Amino acid sequence: MPDLQTLLEYSASRHTHLCPRQVIGVRLGLAGAASLGIEVPQTKKRLLAIVETDGCFTDGVEVATGCSVGHRTLRVEDYGKIAATFIDTRLERAVRVAPHLDIRHKAYEFAPHQERRYFAQLDAYQVMPIDELVTIEEVQLTRPIAEIVSRAGVRVNCGVCGEEIINQREIMHNGMPLCKSCAGTSYYRVVQAPEPAILWPLVGKEEAVL
Repeated sequence: MPDLQTLLEYSASRHTHLCPRQVIGVRLGLAGAASLGIEVPQTKKRLLAIVETDGCFTDGVEVATGCSVGHRTLRVEDYGKIAATFIDTRLERAVRVAPHLDIRHKAYEFAPHQERRYFAQLDAYQVMPIDELVTIEEVQLTRPIAEIVSRAGVRVNCGVCGEEIINQREIMHNGMPLCKSCAGTSYYRVVQAPEPAILWPLVGKEEAVL
């Protein structure tokens, strides 16, 4: 396993700078994997991470764990929270890891040399004992892991719009597969194109000059 500084340097190189939330993401990811006994960064797909926000925090989690959207081992459930749930897909165990509520105030205790809050957090989160930085609680998922992961490569066409749906994300309605948009849970709506303007026919060349 790469050491913390190596992971932070890698995260910073991808993000163009290092920030406190990246540090939390890296350390939180390491703690979640360790609590499940999974070695990271993973090279297989045993660990699934569900992060509760996007942004730099998620970059840190990705670097630490090896989970990624491209490998279908990282999901974003955007609750606007700096937290993540880590799932052992083989043993079907899950833990949710989140920062302690008071870590911003504690930062000055671990970085007394820093006067600015941002840099106090940046330094403190790197050295703060993990049990003072995060909470780890075992959780039970509200959906089966097999349903969350699904089967890659399965394809079906929506019975309404005809577009292809992959990875078992269709919704069945009266025996017909529907995409989420056609089933009424879309995040977008199509903006109808305006009716074309009516142009009066031009009979002669002179009428074209206005």
